[in-house]
Amino acid sequence: MIIRNSAQICNTRRAQDAIDILEAGLDAANPANILPNFVQENTIRINDDATNLDKYDSIYTVAFGKAADSMSRVVNRLLDVRGGIIVMPTDSKPYIRGNKFKLYRAGHPYPNRHSVTAAKGVIKFLSNRRRDDFVLFLVSGGASSLLALPDGISLSDKMHCTQTLLQSGASISEINCVRKHISKVKGGKLLEHMTCSGASLIMSDVEGDDPETVASGTTYMDSTTFEDALQVMERFNLTEKIHKEILDRLLDGSAGQISETPKHQIIPYQIVANNNTCLEAMIHDAQNKGYNASMIQHYGDIGGVADSLVRSSPQSGECVIFGGEPTVHVTGKGRGGRNQELVLRIAQMNTDQSLIVASMGTDGIDGNTRIAGAIHRGLLQDKNLAASCMQDNDSFTYFERHNGLIKTGHTNTNLADIGLMISGHPKG
Repeated sequence: MIIRNSAQICNTRRAQDAIDILEAGLDAANPANILPNFVQENTIRINDDATNLDKYDSIYTVAFGKAADSMSRVVNRLLDVRGGIIVMPTDSKPYIRGNKFKLYRAGHPYPNRHSVTAAKGVIKFLSNRRRDDFVLFLVSGGASSLLALPDGISLSDKMHCTQTLLQSGASISEINCVRKHISKVKGGKLLEHMTCSGASLIMSDVEGDDPETVASGTTYMDSTTFEDALQVMERFNLTEKIHKEILDRLLDGSAGQISETPKHQIIPYQIVANNNTCLEAMIHDAQNKGYNASMIQHYGDIGGVADSLVRSSPQSGECVIFGGEPTVHVTGKGRGGRNQELVLRIAQMNTDQSLIVASMGTDGIDGNTRIAGAIHRGLLQDKNLAASCMQDNDSFTYFERHNGLIKTGHTNTNLADIGLMISGHPKG
């Protein structure tokens, strides 16, 4: 079981059903169940075209993101990989041992000096490859902070900007638009150091599977501009909250005084999995348990997402599977994350005493906690505490007191968020 505390939070058969269905989604997000569909016998499949890697002298992998280690482990088993690099979160446990891969452990969700070291290490590695080598990039969500090389600004400027954006309620595509224009590696800039052929396999944690947005388009390109980045800042009233150096750079760029990000794709890519990969597995499991199951995906402001899900609440014997990644405008100082807050918002509006609602991040980490998400059963029992917690973005405290926290630890994968609502008992 990936969910470590299922015995403590499952007090009914239906609660166990909910956990089992979430487990199905988490299992589907395991790169071991994904990558063999695209990598086999020294061949990789990109957009239905098979590329035979035997013609290259040496195969290397460069992996960055929350799934970097687990993706590398699978590909190393399937291909004759000579070596490579893995960049993963500092507090994630690596599975790969030995000296074949250079391991960097860097900051998330905020970049740190280790993120800079990792970016420089990747650049040096790519620059040292020979013409007849092949580099396979293994990309997953979370890499935007793990690989950081500020351009024209300091690391502290970048760290403050990242924190301000993440708390503003901006979408991930809007956040990454800004990130790409203050970086030497994002938006396809990393590939300027390529000396050989390559390709990218991408696990997408973003809406629409946009390769420009996953990992801030590090191995792709960028269609956004400095002016777009400025508009993000203005839209969320951040121009006076960020450091002057950031604003000056964006203004100079929009005036044409700084070169734009790359606008053309250099290497091919393949989206190997996305949020639907998890949701479809959950639908299958819910149906096997006898529930009439349906699926919804939601992005955008968390208040609107919660309202929409409540309007889609299941009838008796039904299970609504949902996924995506809502955004939260953080104004309080409490502990929690978007999944815990989403469950608490739905619980506050729920009128069905048999309803079970749960939501969690497939990466195992929700917001500023070490918790994956939360589960709530029935009607809200402590309305005053719930209201107080909501006001301070402190959903963690509510679920800690009411035995609703879902614990997994780092899962070494990332396909956004998954959740469900169950009402009544399954048919049959």
